[in-house]
Parts: sequence; C-alpha cells; structure tokens
Amino acid sequence: MNFIEKFFPEFSEKFKEIDLMYEKQRFVDEKTYQYLCLAIAIKGRSAPCVRKHFKGAVLAGAKLEEIAYIFALVERESAGNDDCWINDVLGDYDALLRSEVKCCG
Repeated sequence: MNFIEKFFPEFSEKFKEIDLMYEKQRFVDEKTYQYLCLAIAIKGRSAPCVRKHFKGAVLAGAKLEEIAYIFALVERESAGNDDCWINDVLGDYDALLRSEVKCCG
C-alpha cells in the first residue's frame, strides 16, 4: 500500500473508477491500448508501468520487434521534442550571448 492509498484512500478509489471507465469505453484494441500506455510509461519514467505494459502488450499479441519499434518511436519523438525546445529556449542566441543571463528570476 502506498502513502496516498493509506492516508487518502478516497483519492485512490477514484483512480480505480477511472480505470474501469476506460476499460468499458475503450475504442482501441488491447494491443494498441498497451502500446499507448507503454509509450506514456516510458515518458513518465515509471519502471513498474513499463514492465506492466510491456507484458500486457506481449499478452495482447505484440511481437518483440513491434515493441522495439514503440521504444524507438518514443526515443525519436523525445529527441525531436528536445531539439524543438532547445531551439525555442535559445531563440536569438547572438543576442543572448550579448546579454546578462541569470539563472533564477
């Protein structure tokens, strides 16, 4: 039992309700669902969720080559996101180099 489950069980119960709602109203097949959850788990850096959805994907019929594709896709998209973000942050780097840069505030 985690901290929230122990001291705020009503909150944890709401997550269980949401999980049931998603299961009842899911419009994608199980394998696609597992792929989506796996990608989100990787981005969220949740080791237990990566293991859960890796196994879930295999049980839903995913081949290891397909899962490797999902891993590679997440890595590639993450690199692209980082590239865009860095370029947005630096903007006009010539002006940045001429200005005073402060770390906070």
